[in-house]
Amino acid sequence: MVPDIEWGKNIRVVLDIGCEDSSFGASLLEKDVLTLTLGLKDDLVDLAQVALERGFPAVVTPFGTRRLPFPSGVFDAIHCNDCHASWHSNGGKHLIEMNRILRPGGYFILSSKHSSIEVEEAMSTLTASICWNILADKTDEISDIRIKLYQKPQANDICQLRRKKVPPLCKANENPDASWYVLIKSCLHTIPESIEQRGTEWPEEWPKRLETYPDWMNNRKKLIADSEHWKAIVDYSYLVGLGIDWSNIRNVMDMKAINGGFAAALAQQKVWVMNVIPVHAPNTLPVVFERGIIGVYHDWCEAFGTYARSYDLLHADHLFSRLKNRCKHPIVIVVEMDRILRPGGWGIIRDKVEYLIH
Repeated sequence: MVPDIEWGKNIRVVLDIGCEDSSFGASLLEKDVLTLTLGLKDDLVDLAQVALERGFPAVVTPFGTRRLPFPSGVFDAIHCNDCHASWHSNGGKHLIEMNRILRPGGYFILSSKHSSIEVEEAMSTLTASICWNILADKTDEISDIRIKLYQKPQANDICQLRRKKVPPLCKANENPDASWYVLIKSCLHTIPESIEQRGTEWPEEWPKRLETYPDWMNNRKKLIADSEHWKAIVDYSYLVGLGIDWSNIRNVMDMKAINGGFAAALAQQKVWVMNVIPVHAPNTLPVVFERGIIGVYHDWCEAFGTYARSYDLLHADHLFSRLKNRCKHPIVIVVEMDRILRPGGWGIIRDKVEYLIH
């Protein structure tokens, strides 16, 4: 429908909203597309569990009044197949949130079997108000499924031409990356225009983007050194020295990921890694997504948005020493690790000796 979309090349990181099953992510897996399934409602979260059980990335989170735990402008595409989200309700807040996390020039794919004329008109008005361009609109004659494909603008000039400034532009001092316990805003963040800002250029094609460091990333030498550091640890220790049967490992979590170096070092293995950036740490999650891997913000003093026994391996590098003054009882982190780790699963903890002893 849109020749410019090259799955697994210029489209690498995709968000699947409220999956009905994991077939969408499964179909894109062989194309080197990393699809993160988002379980939203009570009648859908069990299907997110199915995705995890099949070895596909998934996270469960409420999607009501708060922003999703992702930075702005990081997903190459977002997909919704009858995901039961009322995009046009409440002033279109949920679609405005999709606009926040969608990369400039990124794609929003909406497919459904049934849609009333009122909803169609409301969606048409809403997508135009946030300056999205509709690239394709097609109904499959056999399945009767209608697919609409929108594209977010790559510059601000389209929105500047709007007659009605509804929704309005966000204030300059409002951080588009702030998302942990932050309410969804009814405004549009401007698209970055300076080459020194993230989002002005599309990332390199996969897999080159994994080791490409654009100008907006500070201290690229440090990022390169970090990648080489984790590649050496993974190649000469984790893969051969710990007795782990990696053929049985699929779902992996890096509990304090920083720049995604651990995940990048595992790129040639048949695993996927959830890169978790603690909310109190520096905001490096945009770097993770820019490299073509996935992650979320999280506060480890709380439960993680996943099911029990859903990960095969957990990796914690200096997590406990970092959280020593954060959580009232650090043992809750260990209990949470035990909850989300499969029976027989692995936990790799690297930290100061005093924390390992206790």
